[in-house]
Amino acid sequence: MSPEAPTPSARQSELLEAAYQYALAHGLADLSLRPLAEAIGSSPRVLLFLFGSKDGLLKALLARARADELALLERAGQPDRPAGLVPAVEQVWTWLAAKEHRPLLRLWAEAYTRSLMQPSGAWAGFARATVEDWLGLLAGSQPLSERDSERGLTRRTLALAVLRGALLDLLATDDEKRLTEAVSHQLTLLRDASECA
Repeated sequence: MSPEAPTPSARQSELLEAAYQYALAHGLADLSLRPLAEAIGSSPRVLLFLFGSKDGLLKALLARARADELALLERAGQPDRPAGLVPAVEQVWTWLAAKEHRPLLRLWAEAYTRSLMQPSGAWAGFARATVEDWLGLLAGSQPLSERDSERGLTRRTLALAVLRGALLDLLATDDEKRLTEAVSHQLTLLRDASECA
């Protein structure tokens, strides 16, 4: 939330959290205010008053999901991990593959896709922002000499492409073993390329 934005009321924060839990369970694609309001103990009129419109509520839900994703990704990249891109990707993949994160990641995948298909409105910029978030996290694991180079950007872009592709496949198939092996294989290639450079 920007510094100029008004502080949400306690009721708005409470309803946003309840709506977020509803979205994690049901997704956003067919979100209808009436069933949502009923499920969270409110009314469509109150939701419209607090969030301005259905798009306003969707934007708030997407911001809430992004905040959750960033917090969890940042925890996956804490200083207790070994420095370097490959160890960071290993740790992020371990987090992505954990079953308890599937509801959030399904919501992320839905919002990412909608942002590509409907680039204006509530979904605007979500996909681009998440790419920048993930690239920023991976950049933080690289030594400064690598981070600020074209090669460093290329390496973290490749790592992100592998993580995102594996994640989408995991959400579609639930085949964690196969995908973990594929990510590990790609990381071996990335590690070998780093040692040869």
